Amino acid sequence: MQTKPAVKPSDVIENEKVEVVQKEEKPVAEKISIGELHLSGCTGCLVTLADNYEGLFKLLDDYADLVYALTLVDVRHVPEMDVCLVEGSCCLNDKISVEELKEAREKSKVLVAYGACAAYGNITRFCRGGQWNQPGHEAFVPISEVVDVDLYIPSCPPCPQQVRNVAVMAYLLLRGNDEQKNLATAYLTPLMQLAQRGNEACGCDLMYDVINQGLCMGCGTCAGTCPVRAITMEYGKPNVNRDQCIKCGACYAQCPRSWFNFDVMNNYEGIMDAIKGAMQ
Repeated sequence: MQTKPAVKPSDVIENEKVEVVQKEEKPVAEKISIGELHLSGCTGCLVTLADNYEGLFKLLDDYADLVYALTLVDVRHVPEMDVCLVEGSCCLNDKISVEELKEAREKSKVLVAYGACAAYGNITRFCRGGQWNQPGHEAFVPISEVVDVDLYIPSCPPCPQQVRNVAVMAYLLLRGNDEQKNLATAYLTPLMQLAQRGNEACGCDLMYDVINQGLCMGCGTCAGTCPVRAITMEYGKPNVNRDQCIKCGACYAQCPRSWFNFDVMNNYEGIMDAIKGAMQ
């Protein structure tokens, strides 16, 4: 015969003190909204964004809400957002791509050409090999030929740290105090200047604008940043293999003689401290 318990389980629950766990407050109350519009590209730039690993979680937790992105956000239509990263060139034969790009321009405060395809057309514009573009799409252009672009993030693909830094600086520009806004402006100014320069930047442009003008100092930065190793250093000077160059603009953007921005140089320590502090 089973013995009867001395007290009911319900009595124990009622007598116990229930500890209420407070929900952790976010350190930043007002985030910015960021979206990623995917056009004619290989998705390598989006992978670069994900390659920030724990840094990406820090950005999403404290500074930005990802409101639109291929495979990452379940949103069908382009929403209103503070910053829109556009990956890939725009196919003029694809009506939907053109409409989405124009809609993204209308609904975003800052439009970024994210990667070489969006900024300069890259291999979609200058492809070689004798193969027809499929399926029947033949006119690929940089997005600046369709809409106004605020800044470029060149290279194929951009490095994860560059994407992270731009996201942090965009937050400081839109939500920071006066000192932070000044640092963000200094950091983003060269990328805005690239957008104002136009949609052509490659090893050939570096040859014409820097090397042929006698400005090259043989530092090798262009060769080190070329993702396809189309630039080699020969007798202390860059040699560009035009057939191998994919026109990503990385060499031109990184060359210290293609542009020289004193705002960045004079505020370098403050900019790096701001980024480091934001990611801690």
